[in-house]
Amino acid sequence: MTTNAGPATHVLDNPAWASLSGAHAAFAERAVRPGAGPSSLSRAARYPSDVSPFAALADPADPDAWADLRRLVGDGGTAALAGVLTPPDGWETVGTVTGVQLVDTSLRAEPAPEAVRLGPGDVPEILGLIELTKPGPFLPRTVELGTYLGIRHRGRLIAMAGERLRPPGWTEISAVCTHPDHQGRGLATRLVRAVAAGIRERGDVPFLHTAASNTTAIRLYESIGFTLRRRPSFTAVRAPGNTAANFS
Repeated sequence: MTTNAGPATHVLDNPAWASLSGAHAAFAERAVRPGAGPSSLSRAARYPSDVSPFAALADPADPDAWADLRRLVGDGGTAALAGVLTPPDGWETVGTVTGVQLVDTSLRAEPAPEAVRLGPGDVPEILGLIELTKPGPFLPRTVELGTYLGIRHRGRLIAMAGERLRPPGWTEISAVCTHPDHQGRGLATRLVRAVAAGIRERGDVPFLHTAASNTTAIRLYESIGFTLRRRPSFTAVRAPGNTAANFS
């Protein structure tokens, strides 16, 4: 069996697991280990399929974690993982995206008076903007993960940003996007600063991910005070077996 070597040494090396084990524990779906007592928790977890596509392993080098993930997704089921380059024997790599992880080192965080809080009632409009701009996965209940802010023009949502993963001491800024008709006005920057202000108020440090190929976004984030920390991979894997699970 071949996996990445060694456990994560920093909470941001495995942020989905840290979130599902901490601030987002209420969202965590875990498989039940056969014969295990109530104190023996699964070493794999995932978000509900309408909240986030991410699953996570406590340690990608641990065979028990992979066994727990297989129990969770079922034979032939798929999972989206961060930081796993090579799954163990029997697992299939469905797709891989190279990303970048950036952390706030000198961002000027400040409220945006024109921004409004987005909630479940805004989801249809949010999903329309996400489909148009494709900043990354956003599902019907993603808005429950944290604070999402938007800017409207003549009543229509034209830009948004919000919070996703929440490992201890950190909060990820995600779903940063602007309608093509309103780009170039600094709306995304204002929303990132405003979301960061809320994150800082509770004592966390902002961080974010984007695709390594999205050089325009990377340059923007670096110009406003984010610094590259690492280049994680995002890997979709399929469990051994022939029964496909309905997981996305």
